[in-house]
Amino acid sequence: MWYGLGIAVALLLAVLPALLERMRTPIGPQQRKGAEGGFAELSQGVTHYRWVGPVRGPVAVLVHGLASPQIAMEGLAEGLGKMGYRVLTYDLYGRGLSDAPVGRQSRAFFLQQLSELLAEQNIKEEITFVGYSMGGAIATAYAAENPHRINRVILVASAGVVTNESGFSRFCRTVPVIGDWWHGMFVHRRILRAIPFDATSPYVDRVLVAQRAELSRRGYLPAILSSRRGMLAGSSQKDHRKLAREDVPVIAIWAEEDQIIPISALGVLAQWNRAARQEVVAEADHALPYTHCDQLLKALRKAMRN
Repeated sequence: MWYGLGIAVALLLAVLPALLERMRTPIGPQQRKGAEGGFAELSQGVTHYRWVGPVRGPVAVLVHGLASPQIAMEGLAEGLGKMGYRVLTYDLYGRGLSDAPVGRQSRAFFLQQLSELLAEQNIKEEITFVGYSMGGAIATAYAAENPHRINRVILVASAGVVTNESGFSRFCRTVPVIGDWWHGMFVHRRILRAIPFDATSPYVDRVLVAQRAELSRRGYLPAILSSRRGMLAGSSQKDHRKLAREDVPVIAIWAEEDQIIPISALGVLAQWNRAARQEVVAEADHALPYTHCDQLLKALRKAMRN
């Protein structure tokens, strides 16, 4: 009897992450009802997008990071809109109100989503790309493959240069099967614990609420692990060196107190692309697009003037 009970418990534990994932809410018409922006039917699934700023003007495309949907970029989008840009923001697959298609979230995966969205929106002019964290690696990759389409690349605490990876994340990323189980069992608690409950402003509070809501949507946690194994598994060195050779203007802004993308990334990027203009936002951490948005925009204006 005890042997059979032990087997039953082991089987339950083995399938528990999958059962927990099935209990989460899939994104569908009900969740998208009344949402701002639009929904593009792309080959891999539905992508939620928004336009911010004037009807006419140069186009800027904002790409958010690994764990937060496009609302994390809202302040930056509004700031660029006031600078005269027509700003397109969107949710990467598995985040926000976009679908969560099955498949490795690799460089090709995200570039396909981005390319199809640009085509669906009929964007043909040169683009200023703004990428935050993992979005920086995506923006860099797209610019390296399409330098003729790029006006400027703006990177905010960009991945792909130097990243501090926790032992937990490294284990889940590098170990198949057991890493998947470990991630499915424990990452929800780790992410929730990392989201503060005290907000410094109503805007920051909206971002934190959105981050907590992501944990209840189906496909989000698998997307995090898939992105770590795909888009975030490699370096952007080749892409940055190509941007340097192609004379694509690059601005990189770092956070002084960032524990995820350390300030040492500034020196590494300078070696890869000596023409890159770089600024540091003092006293900011990795959440700077929504906790230090005014300072971020000030640093960006300074870099664009130089």
